[in-house]
Amino acid sequence: MNSSLSLARLLATWFGCGYAPKGPGTVGSLAAIVIALPLYYYAGTDAWEFGILGLVFIAPAIWAADVTARETGLVDPQIVVIDEVVGQWISLAGAARLNWKSWLAAFVLFRLFDIWKPPPARQLERLHGGAGIVLDDVMAGIYAALVLFAAGWFNLY
Repeated sequence: MNSSLSLARLLATWFGCGYAPKGPGTVGSLAAIVIALPLYYYAGTDAWEFGILGLVFIAPAIWAADVTARETGLVDPQIVVIDEVVGQWISLAGAARLNWKSWLAAFVLFRLFDIWKPPPARQLERLHGGAGIVLDDVMAGIYAALVLFAAGWFNLY
């Protein structure tokens, strides 16, 4: 395996999370939260900055997902979980404040929208290669962020 394939696989599986035997997508989402928590508590990262972080990772995620999909010969390999990481971080951008309720809500809402895939997420999933793997999760993250924002507006957390 050459070095670009190794880097792509490392990113696509989010440092091995994609190899979880059950629920690799959920494990990827949890990994995103596990990384976000110390960034928030120790580095002072705000909710909107997680959205920026997610956006910054879109291009590398598409590249890594595309390389890994071609390498495995699968359209959407289950081991690719960087898309969940990106979507999960985007979902956090909608939080009016970050507390245990908003962290939990962001996680649950993102997983719900990632599984449900309301339009246009389902259509984005049909795009070719890494774009189709990643962009549906970006949309799921946007939906989760919007619901989280509305819940915060009404002081529900």
